[in-house]
Amino acid sequence: MTDASALPGRPRGGALSGPATARAVNVLAPNPSAMTLDGTNTWILSEPDSDLAVVVDPGPLDDGHLRHVVGTAERAGKRVALTLLTHGHPDHAEGAARFAGLTGTKVRALDPALRLGDEGLAAGDVIAVGGLELRVVPTPGHTSDSLCFHLPADQAVLTGDTVLGRGTTVVAHPDGRLGDYLDTLRRLRSLTVDDGVHTVLPGHGPVLEDAQGAVEFYLAHRAHRLAQVETAVEAGHRSPAEVVAHVYADVDRSLWPAAELSVRAQLEYLREHGLI
Repeated sequence: MTDASALPGRPRGGALSGPATARAVNVLAPNPSAMTLDGTNTWILSEPDSDLAVVVDPGPLDDGHLRHVVGTAERAGKRVALTLLTHGHPDHAEGAARFAGLTGTKVRALDPALRLGDEGLAAGDVIAVGGLELRVVPTPGHTSDSLCFHLPADQAVLTGDTVLGRGTTVVAHPDGRLGDYLDTLRRLRSLTVDDGVHTVLPGHGPVLEDAQGAVEFYLAHRAHRLAQVETAVEAGHRSPAEVVAHVYADVDRSLWPAAELSVRAQLEYLREHGLI
């Protein structure tokens, strides 16, 4: 058995649901799969002495889960006052409209199609609810509408699918772009170096205690995969499917369709930079 402290990002052991930091509680959605890992992490954020809470990523359209999130907040003496989305993939956002109906909240997101209410989210926005402060960090790459939320008081960042608690994420081509994703990882690294962020609260998987280590691992992994794809093309593997079969031969075949999205993004990146 591998010691979790030796894994990239130092994933925290124990149950995923429950308190993660002084201001963040996770409610795990019942939608485990190869892509969602243990399920979607729905985050309830609140100042300890406040009766107001913010929910990030209500998750899939599962009424039992959505009501469980509301109940978890209420049992802690909190009223959900705002709903936020890290991006629009269904496992994070499909339940948002129903959740808004249960809580009477607005839904704020980067993509106007996902919003309920007039306010969206943009780079540099600071969200303040009941004394809680969240800073919006644009992090395109996994998708074009991906955002992270910096929680300064806990030296933490909520990453959605941009950084996972286990494994690595997909660059969901054509909406996701590798160049954007690499810029995003560098932006997150600056949060760890310049802003003291050390905890990752991901959209899937366990909390990571070493944010900088996780981001450095992701950057190294992307560089390694890009080199592998370039080498595969040079060896005559031209189509995305051929490159996946060559480069991802050691990966579960059920994940190959997702891997092909990343390969398409990598091939596009290599062509744009004149490398193939």
